[in-house]
Amino acid sequence: MKQPFGLLVACGVLVVLGGLVWWTGQHPSKPDSTTPASPKILALGEDQIEGIRLAKAGSDPIQLKKTGDKWALAAPKAFDADQDVVKSLVSSLASFNADRLIDENPADLAAFGLKDPSVEIDVAVKGGTVNKLQFGADTPSGSATYVKLASNSKVFTVPTATRTSFDKSATDLRDKRLLTFNQDKLTGLTVTAKGPMFEFGRNSLNEWQIVKPGPYRADSLQVDDLVRKLKDAKMDLGAAGSTPEDEKKAESEFNTGATLATITLRDGGTPQAITVRQGKDKVFYARSSVVDGTYKLAGDLGEGLKDKDLDSFRNKKLLDFGFNDPTKVELDGKAYQKSGDKWNGPAGAVDAASVQAVIDKLRDLAASKFSDKMAGTPALSLAVTSGEKNKVEKVSVSKAGDLYNAQREGESAVYVLDAKTFDELQKAIQAIKPYSAPKPATPEKK
Repeated sequence: MKQPFGLLVACGVLVVLGGLVWWTGQHPSKPDSTTPASPKILALGEDQIEGIRLAKAGSDPIQLKKTGDKWALAAPKAFDADQDVVKSLVSSLASFNADRLIDENPADLAAFGLKDPSVEIDVAVKGGTVNKLQFGADTPSGSATYVKLASNSKVFTVPTATRTSFDKSATDLRDKRLLTFNQDKLTGLTVTAKGPMFEFGRNSLNEWQIVKPGPYRADSLQVDDLVRKLKDAKMDLGAAGSTPEDEKKAESEFNTGATLATITLRDGGTPQAITVRQGKDKVFYARSSVVDGTYKLAGDLGEGLKDKDLDSFRNKKLLDFGFNDPTKVELDGKAYQKSGDKWNGPAGAVDAASVQAVIDKLRDLAASKFSDKMAGTPALSLAVTSGEKNKVEKVSVSKAGDLYNAQREGESAVYVLDAKTFDELQKAIQAIKPYSAPKPATPEKK
């Protein structure tokens, strides 16, 4: 007799359930571990930490102290500290977790290398409490290190990289900046380099301009690049820090070296100054008003100051409209006005592409050098209107021998233009032509 299908399914389910019961009896579940996956060794508020002592076998201990909101090195020598590096160290120590707990009450700490720890870190908090972290040997696999608190018997492991991150030297922790000015508040720079002294200041639009011996237009990109190099100027102390021999050499090379520049910066506080020289060994050295001593210079400030003079920082572009599309161009009194995407001249509509060719040539006009005197016979007068505020730039150009002198209205500076550049502009002007409507397309013959 054929068995009902439902009965067969029920029997199958009973067999499966019976198997599960048997397997569970043979493999009882393990009780939940009472040890967290990442046991916490230190849990401190970063703002509560006010002192750190790093002691490593074979080296002088390093002492860091906090005064107000600023960290400083107190030992082995007193120096300002690199605030970013120290704050990273403080953050790591404030919340210090282990990988796992190894032994709650070890009989012999020597087995973990903790009888004589290789590294000890004292973390002092407000109120006088000192938490001492002790690092021992690496585990047999080499991927972790044994660690414990001196006040607690428990031994933990942390990744070896964690211990390495605390292996800091005084050089690592020292503030190596030669200048500490506030870049956002910088209002002026005075530079004594090749040639006469010159000075930069901010105009009403917060743009850099040359105020001495000027006033001249400054190349803001060049000035900003100099400011960046000054901000990044640091001592090159080497991996192990400077030795007395290094300091003596730096002093000697600086004293006999060629001066590249002395720069004074003003940011509203006490002015800061730096002098950069190139030694006979072709290495750059610096002295700063911010720190005592003479130092080998790291960064690209030295190279950036070689052969720099006033003209290196002047804006060589004759016109400022840049990538803005002019709305009006006047050439020897002839006005060309833009309306939408069309251009109109003195005699009506003109070809837009031919006017654009002139604008491109105007945009490219740049001085090959500068002069203090306008000379020659008049060759062109021009005016360009551009930007949302309809800024008007007026320029007069004169021919002087094989060169052309150009002068912006209201400025004393004279821009000397190469003849080829100006000739190309004149050819473009002569090529402006009336607008010609496109011819209708010719129907295809079938």
